[in-house]
Amino acid sequence: MKAIVYTKYGPPDVLQLQEVEKPAPKANEILVKIKATTVTAGDIRSRSFTVPRSVWLPARITLGFRQPKKAILGMELAGEVESVGKDVKRFKKGDQVFAASLVGFGAYAEYKCLPEDGPVSIKASNMTYEEAAAIPIGARTALFFLQKANIQSGQKVLVYGASGSVGTYAVQIAKYFGADVTGVCSTANVELVKSLGADQVIDYTVEDFSSTGETYDVIFEAVNKSSFLACMKSLKQDGTYINVTEPLPSLQMLWIQLTSSRKIILSRNSPETAEALHFLKELVEAGKLKVVIDRAYALEEIVEAHRYVEKGHKKGNVVITVEHHN
Repeated sequence: MKAIVYTKYGPPDVLQLQEVEKPAPKANEILVKIKATTVTAGDIRSRSFTVPRSVWLPARITLGFRQPKKAILGMELAGEVESVGKDVKRFKKGDQVFAASLVGFGAYAEYKCLPEDGPVSIKASNMTYEEAAAIPIGARTALFFLQKANIQSGQKVLVYGASGSVGTYAVQIAKYFGADVTGVCSTANVELVKSLGADQVIDYTVEDFSSTGETYDVIFEAVNKSSFLACMKSLKQDGTYINVTEPLPSLQMLWIQLTSSRKIILSRNSPETAEALHFLKELVEAGKLKVVIDRAYALEEIVEAHRYVEKGHKKGNVVITVEHHN
């Protein structure tokens, strides 16, 4: 089968299209014929090994010291079940599925084996493979952190970075839970964020959200580009600050936690569960969750796709379509 392989860390050019052996499912696994995958910020960090200094050592242990332990990147996918192991009960050949493959990567390929009890779900019937592939990481991250913050109907939620993958989902999921949502983005994305249901949209190139005098129950930092002190200025006394990209607290954060009743929730791996994917699938089927796709590339164009995502200006998601020529 064809796959995108990398044997050293570096710029997008380290990604090479190669022929590799097609995997065979174990007793508890399904073999998925991949139709679509994505380029996430996580793929970019893993490829280039640009991780926060605070997690350099654990990241090296996980990803590989001298060279990548896992040669094929790709953290989310959608496709069709080609075959199942002898003990598999939940899926059958021909099922259309979507899945997170964060633990072992491997979605930049024509086929991938997944454990049937892992984060795999039947795809919503009203979405394409490309749309389904863009849900398992970004939407699940937004859902996990909003639930962790115990979001309630009527609360005021600010999403900073509302036009990225996690941000576009955070706006919609917060709305689903009944919150009043303010999105912060650049001029080019104001209409997009409005179309996702945001009650207010602040263009950060024109206005600083912390100078409006408005306060929020939850501030959701999706891109780690706002000032923490500005967020504190706009967070209610018993509010919750979420930062999905920062793994360790700064001294300022520790001080706030010690001296106030505000909650701070930082980046951590959200548990990969099929339940979250089932829930998100139901939201899509009910018309409550839309997938924003900025660009689609072919598997052969993966280098170009990584270059584009690395610039940091994507709207929603960048997907990769996997064509099968046999």
